[in-house]
Amino acid sequence: MGGAKAPAASDNRLKILEATMKRHQHRPDALIEVLHKAQELYGYLTPDLLSSVAHALRIPPSRVYGVATFYHFFSLAPPGEHTCTVCLGTACYVKGAAAILAALEQDRGVRAGSTSADGKLSLLTVRCLGACGIAPAVVLDGDVIGHADAERIRAKLHELLHQGS
Repeated sequence: MGGAKAPAASDNRLKILEATMKRHQHRPDALIEVLHKAQELYGYLTPDLLSSVAHALRIPPSRVYGVATFYHFFSLAPPGEHTCTVCLGTACYVKGAAAILAALEQDRGVRAGSTSADGKLSLLTVRCLGACGIAPAVVLDGDVIGHADAERIRAKLHELLHQGS
C-alpha cells in the first residue's frame, strides 16, 4: 500500500485522528468512524493513511482497505475542485439520468466515480437523492438542479469550470 507519504507527526490533523482513535479505545470495531474522521481531516484516504489506521487499531491493512473500498462514501483519490453528482434512482433513471451521465462522461472525458485528469471535476453517481418529484436530479457543488437535461448541466458545468479563466 505504498504511494503518498505517511502523515507527518507534527501535522495537527494526525493529532486529531489519534484523539479520535483514543476516544474509541483503539477498538477495531471503530474502524468506520475512524475512517470517516480521517477523510474529513485529509479530504481522502491515502494508502499510507490507511496503513497508519490499520496499525493503530491493530487490524490487517487488507481489512482497512476492504472497508474503505466497499463503502461508496470513502474516497481513495483527491476530490475534484468541483463535484457533479447524478442521481440514478428509479425516478431519475426513468426520466433520463443515464443519458445525462453518458453525455457528461463524453463531454468532460471523465468516467462516473472519477476525477478529471486536471483535477477540476469529480463526476459521481448516487442511488437516490430523495428528490424524486423533480427528477432527473443533479447536484453541482451542493446545489440541486431538478428537471435536469444534458444541455442545461453541460452549460452549468462549463460556467463553473471556466470561472475566472
